[in-house]
Amino acid sequence: MRLTRVTVLVRNPAKPTRTWEGLFLVDTGAIDSLVPAHALKRIGLVPKAKRTYELADGSEVRLDITTGELEFMGEIVGSTLIFGADDAEPILGVTALESVGIEVDPRTQRLKRLPATRLK
Repeated sequence: MRLTRVTVLVRNPAKPTRTWEGLFLVDTGAIDSLVPAHALKRIGLVPKAKRTYELADGSEVRLDITTGELEFMGEIVGSTLIFGADDAEPILGVTALESVGIEVDPRTQRLKRLPATRLK
């Protein structure tokens, strides 16, 4: 199976000129998106809460979260962002994808736009 990555611009909604861009792994098993903590701090985003996440090995970890904007494939979405380790690979979660009507084609592992964003 091929890994899918996409370039994403992370924006501080309170200060739209403060941005960080990275190559994100698309993970349809992840609900929220993960960004290295140093990148979020650099653009002025601070933790607003903590949330418990289950990792692939079944263990749980409590991580800081905030909200911000993600821009990818010509779309912008407000999203929950997880403060990852400074060396963590950025992850684009399924909530951001579905919010703008993009899904991963299971056959080709490529991102594709739906004809319309689902409202049902």
